[in-house]
Amino acid sequence: MAASSLDGGSPRLAGRYQPMSAINVTPFVDVMLVLLVVFMVAAPLLTVGVPVDLPQTQAPPITEPKEPLVITINGEGHLFIQETEVPTESLVPRLGAITGNNPDALLYVRGDKAINYGRVLEVMSLVSSAGFRKVSLIAVPPKGATGKAASGAAPPDRSGQTVKR
Repeated sequence: MAASSLDGGSPRLAGRYQPMSAINVTPFVDVMLVLLVVFMVAAPLLTVGVPVDLPQTQAPPITEPKEPLVITINGEGHLFIQETEVPTESLVPRLGAITGNNPDALLYVRGDKAINYGRVLEVMSLVSSAGFRKVSLIAVPPKGATGKAASGAAPPDRSGQTVKR
């Protein structure tokens, strides 16, 4: 009985496991660094995915707070809504379904500079005749442009493209 009083008076705690009070954060930091690298590589790829060679323009860029709906006309004249190819005859019904027939929905038209300008006008005419009022063209600024126009407009959007109304 005398031996049990020498260890602090509690014989029950003498042989018990003591929990570790420090948390090992190394695996957490490793995972966060991997995720950071993955998102840094993937972020530039999040722009509209249909490759087109846009014409250049001197117009100042327009900054819009909402995410617009992008209609793309590629080099062969095929139509795309965002990244989905659509036939010309179903363009207006699909736009109506996507926007909920909202005439104030933002629509951007991207046309490859190698296609006939009449094709771009045909698409814009279809969209305008369907009742959409906010239709804009997308172009890239000329090489060597500083990104700011004389009027003090904001630089191009995140994809480096200038929007012209």
